[in-house]
Amino acid sequence: MKNVSILFLLLFFVLSTSNDLWGQEEVQQIQPRIMVMPYAKKDQDVRTVLEDDINFRVAISKVKEGFDNRGFTTIDFVGRLKAGEVDDIFTSDSPSDVKTALIEASGADIYVEVEAHTESSASGNSARIILQAFDAFTGQSLSNKTGISHFMRHDQYDLLVEQALNRKDGDTKISMVEDFLNSMQSKFDDIVENGRTVKVIFKLDGNAWFDFDYETTTGDYLSDAVYDWIHENAYKNNYVQTGASQLSVTFDQVRIPLRDKRGRNFTPYRFARDIRSGLRGITLEEDPDSEISVSRDVRGGTIYITLQ
Repeated sequence: MKNVSILFLLLFFVLSTSNDLWGQEEVQQIQPRIMVMPYAKKDQDVRTVLEDDINFRVAISKVKEGFDNRGFTTIDFVGRLKAGEVDDIFTSDSPSDVKTALIEASGADIYVEVEAHTESSASGNSARIILQAFDAFTGQSLSNKTGISHFMRHDQYDLLVEQALNRKDGDTKISMVEDFLNSMQSKFDDIVENGRTVKVIFKLDGNAWFDFDYETTTGDYLSDAVYDWIHENAYKNNYVQTGASQLSVTFDQVRIPLRDKRGRNFTPYRFARDIRSGLRGITLEEDPDSEISVSRDVRGGTIYITLQ
């Protein structure tokens, strides 16, 4: 009887801890950090758009509220903007540079641009809301949705925006926010699993005395050394090489991880730094005493590596 009791207890322990023993722990979905911001035209400064149009402030507030209700972590655009001005991160008067600096300083994985329009007719007033989500580090589009309210005989813009985001046709509720977030989360899940995509272009400085067909001291062509580095360091060896010549080597798609081993954002800048470090020290057969100089330039999701 005593042996039976001990066997029962052992069986209970194994069953209660089987997830840990067999590696079947519950996997939680990783959700991105999102900053909701106003859409700005090419010549507009994102810092002043909200000040000029109250409709934008209402629309952004409603969209952010919808994200918060779904449990997403949102970053307050106005708060981040004020913090950036205090920290003096805006070193350029170019609207595009200001926007880039703000996104980079926000700590967001994704930024969502909100475009808001009003329309008036004999039938009343209507609101049109356009949402676009982008990867904060590469600018890759992740989701796009448009919501339009019914024409209503009032000018309460917050109610029009609410209806554009959660419209009802008869008894059917069409949630623009739900559709938008589901599409965005699906794309983000792919980034979590397979990494984000960047483009890497290797080129030569105008004063370089060599080209990519020169042999290194290891016996490989210089282009082979570049190829081998990408092969070994692309996330899950996932990359696509689209061109190679004596003057350049291009990888149209190279996957990099979303986070590093310490849980920090792994940005294109980090990958460019790794490339620079990885290629430093290469020497050519014709001049084995001189190492190749490597510099990098990152523009959104494209990395330019220059050898000299």
